[in-house]
Amino acid sequence: MKTGPDVALIVIDVQNDFCPGGALAVADGDAVVPVANRLMQRFDHVVLTQDWHPADHSSFAANNPGHDPFSLIDMPYGPQVLWPVHCVQGSKGAAFHNDLETDRANLIIRKGYRSEIDSYSAFFENDHTTTTGLAGYLRERAVEHLIMVGLATDFCVRFSAVDAAKLGFRVTLLEDGCRAIDLDGSLAAARAELAEHGITVTTSDAI
Repeated sequence: MKTGPDVALIVIDVQNDFCPGGALAVADGDAVVPVANRLMQRFDHVVLTQDWHPADHSSFAANNPGHDPFSLIDMPYGPQVLWPVHCVQGSKGAAFHNDLETDRANLIIRKGYRSEIDSYSAFFENDHTTTTGLAGYLRERAVEHLIMVGLATDFCVRFSAVDAAKLGFRVTLLEDGCRAIDLDGSLAAARAELAEHGITVTTSDAI
């Protein structure tokens, strides 16, 4: 698989709170860092995404009395998992992993910064209507193919990949550059949805 001016690498939420020791740690999450760093050297277009929540965010279980982390509630935009407090704006947990070579990025997209709505996807908030502006940025640069790595496979990577495919981008997900939470079968569901939308799943050896 060749890289070129029409291909972009999207590195999703490689932040301290999603890595071992973080508030919402993904098992082995820091293993994606060397993969992402190696890949970033190969691409003209590199985009990083960053969860960037206010402390009063509605998706935090702590802000929903009587509800435990990882329980499900209904929001105006649909079902919402309640999370432990994580990636609070300006906190150490919200910062990128120290070893991630962020200087290679052309753009950082911050998401989830509206208190009333969560945001998994790099393209849309969870209402599937409010955009982040990433699609326009990529189209202005004539990007057609997106390579995705990051955290977590079954949430932010999954939603980003599916939204990108729906928007007409060709999408490839590199499994060795991702790790999953696997909450109540969410990884199997993610794999099924990726296949349904024609998203290629391979490893970084293919680059």
